[in-house]
Amino acid sequence: MSKQECIQRFSDQLFWDVDRVSVDMETHAPFVVRRVLEYGNLEDWNLLLSFFGKESVVEVCKRLRSLEPRALAFVCTVLDTPKEEFRCYNTRQSNPEHCNF
Repeated sequence: MSKQECIQRFSDQLFWDVDRVSVDMETHAPFVVRRVLEYGNLEDWNLLLSFFGKESVVEVCKRLRSLEPRALAFVCTVLDTPKEEFRCYNTRQSNPEHCNF
């Protein structure tokens, strides 16, 4: 599957604020992975895994500066990785984001 074909198959709510054509799966991997984890559904997750593979998704997630606690818990559970290995867990923001209701 090509990069553009993969981007087009993701749910519409993932890229509501950007032009899908300008998103490159490899160059913008942290952006795409974070969007799928925080706003995607199970189909988006499976599509992400089929394109990148589990090892690549784990490596990208480990470098993310911030990730919702729910998304972090999901990644840790599904990919069997301890939360202490993730940058977003070890370096919390001194000014936390607003609560999502």
